[in-house]
Amino acid sequence: MKNYIAFDVGGTNIKYGVINSLGEIITKNKFKTPSDSLDNLIDSMVKVIKSYQKEYKVEGLALSCPGAVDNIVGDVKGSSALPYIHGPNIRNILNSRTGLEVSMENDANCAALAEVWKGSASDVDDVLFVVIGTGIGGAVIKDRKLHVGKHLHGGEFGYMIMEKDFQSGELTNFSEAASSYAIRKKASELKGVPIEELEGEEIFRMAQQGDKLCQEAIDICITNLAIGIFNLQYSFDPEKIILGGAISAREDIVDILNEKIKYLISLKPIATIFPTIERCKFKNDANLIGAVYNYISSGK
Repeated sequence: MKNYIAFDVGGTNIKYGVINSLGEIITKNKFKTPSDSLDNLIDSMVKVIKSYQKEYKVEGLALSCPGAVDNIVGDVKGSSALPYIHGPNIRNILNSRTGLEVSMENDANCAALAEVWKGSASDVDDVLFVVIGTGIGGAVIKDRKLHVGKHLHGGEFGYMIMEKDFQSGELTNFSEAASSYAIRKKASELKGVPIEELEGEEIFRMAQQGDKLCQEAIDICITNLAIGIFNLQYSFDPEKIILGGAISAREDIVDILNEKIKYLISLKPIATIFPTIERCKFKNDANLIGAVYNYISSGK
């Protein structure tokens, strides 16, 4: 049985752990993401690695990172909440500091790979992974492999244009129309209170208690989410669409979306394909597990 050290690089915390070749998490922990420099991040990671190497025989390092991760070159393009990770060749730096082989992939792509390996998409070949959080991202899986696209932006569903205000010319993308943040923003507008006073869970709680304005905010944004999923089904025709992110924690989300999509199809009878939607299995551990699967799949 081989062991790997995985890191999930996030804007707030760096999650890490030792995961074996069966996808089982042996141990895991986290530390606060350094706000100042890549050097401090690398130093903190190397400290973890050396500590684990004393206890486990480690085959390699597997990284999950935000941004447009180039798994071939070993750097991170694009942008994210951590500007300092973009540009430097992180793979070469970690390899030279530890002597271990390093694989890297985008965080949403890693989450999708975890579901393909051992999760909700383990029984299909073609799947879309849609992450609904502050924004909307995701991943495209074709023949059980990642499709990252020419510019490493495959799965960036949040950029899809959903609405246009023809008077102002303002465009609304998928993230702005259907994310967890969109629900907060819409509830803030309808209730006339600062968005800082409304958290997602609180809005859903108030809606369940009969707050009509919270119910309306949720209905608008979930309808937009259903429209986006409907469009993705007809764009890629996947066997499944797997939901990740904060909203996937809601046990009723699939039932709600199915009702919305049923209504959409009733308005367009020519559209007869009903998406198969499921929630992700691994939740907060998905990025770590998927990073290891990416390492194994890359043949290092």
